[in-house]
Amino acid sequence: MTVRSSSITLDPAVAEALDGGHPIVALESTIIAHGMPYPANLETALQVEQAVRDGGAVPATIAVLDGRLRVGLDHDEIERLATDSDIGKASVRELPGLIARGASGATTVAATMRIASLAGIRLFATGGIGGAHRGSAETFDISADLTELSRTPVAVVSAGAKAILDLEKTLEVLETLSVPVVGFGCDDFPAFYSRTSGLPVPERADTAGEIAAMLRAKWEMADEGGVLVANPIPVEFEIPAARIEGAIDRALAEANASGVVGAAVTPFLLSRLAEITGGESQRANVALVSSNAALAAQVACAYQAATAR
Repeated sequence: MTVRSSSITLDPAVAEALDGGHPIVALESTIIAHGMPYPANLETALQVEQAVRDGGAVPATIAVLDGRLRVGLDHDEIERLATDSDIGKASVRELPGLIARGASGATTVAATMRIASLAGIRLFATGGIGGAHRGSAETFDISADLTELSRTPVAVVSAGAKAILDLEKTLEVLETLSVPVVGFGCDDFPAFYSRTSGLPVPERADTAGEIAAMLRAKWEMADEGGVLVANPIPVEFEIPAARIEGAIDRALAEANASGVVGAAVTPFLLSRLAEITGGESQRANVALVSSNAALAAQVACAYQAATAR
């Protein structure tokens, strides 16, 4: 398998899967380095990889390590991401600098999509995408995840967008960018910790095969742009919207009072939410990303079967 960047290093299991035409699911690494404390971050990363394997696909956790775009990591490399406090967040704009300096970074949704596409991987599972932040009409704080979804041919399975965002504006931006949004077994856009936001999704699919058919149809028309697959959090781990909204408002107020801005906002808010909810938000986060990984594996298998015919 020839990858489209000399800076990419493939894990042997990922290289074998690519050569053999086997289904692969990309996984991001920001959740490991910045999403939760150690050892929960390490345990979650390994649990999510296992969910992909149990679904019949090969996991490919992605990061930048010592200037190399790594597609697939071993246990020691995942533990390094989980414990090294010097590893920062890497979106697409940071990738050239990290490569040139031989530095390391944990990849966001946007960067993971870009690297996965360069390696020839079509499916990616995460917790929730970034989007339009609350107050973005004044701050213009809109995640690069959205523009990457408009450019890069990778399907992202998530529990919607992070609940700390302005979900209505996020969906408006996705519409403007012509990014298909597909609800898996739902008519309402999931709100990360909660199964519904009250905002409709433009498309619904009830099976992995239906999603795979949509992906094939999109990429046969033009091999560009991604698809957002919105998968509601498992019902037993849902936090009702009214309850989590109060915690989010409190965490946002604390972030503003502390002068937290830019890339530091999301890690700060996720950490404070875990503290405010007594760990409930973190347990929900683990459950939803594992559920998304399992669904992504199913879709990857269905897409591989459909395109192999």
